[in-house]
Amino acid sequence: MGTETDKPRAATATIGRPSKFSPKLIETICLRIAEGESLRSVCRDDAMPDKRTVMRWLTAHDEFRDQYVLAREVQADHFADEMIEIADDATNDWMERKRKDGSIETVLDNEHVQRSKLRVDARKWLMARMAPKKYGDRTALDVEVRRSTEDLSDDELTAIARGSGEDTSKAAEGPEEPDRVH
Repeated sequence: MGTETDKPRAATATIGRPSKFSPKLIETICLRIAEGESLRSVCRDDAMPDKRTVMRWLTAHDEFRDQYVLAREVQADHFADEMIEIADDATNDWMERKRKDGSIETVLDNEHVQRSKLRVDARKWLMARMAPKKYGDRTALDVEVRRSTEDLSDDELTAIARGSGEDTSKAAEGPEEPDRVH
């Protein structure tokens, strides 16, 4: 009587997730990401490779990495479009509520409004990290020049160079002597 290891193996179709890198597969992954899906969501699909495999491909294949970066940029634009749709969609913002006297009143559904706000804020946060030059917060520096450096004395220039911003009379006295310990 033979054991299970003695039995000949039957030819079986490949089962499981794809793990072989192919241009068609990376095109599908990048297209789904550009359309707003997360990589996590794409990789949950049994027809797609595991997320670890995709991450390994990103480090090993320059062409895939370039397509992926572009897909993420397009995804940020997709999120911008979604934000407008979410903000403009007033569906379910109002609900009808029955009063004690039996009459019906229309009231704001704060839960739905707050959920919509959360959806917009989450997209804004992601967009600012995905495409900071395009969607990130800009910081403006407003500088006022009061006089030119030609008008400053040597002592004033020295104080500015030290970054002390202290009174120029102290700069004229020279540096303080350090305390000496014997």
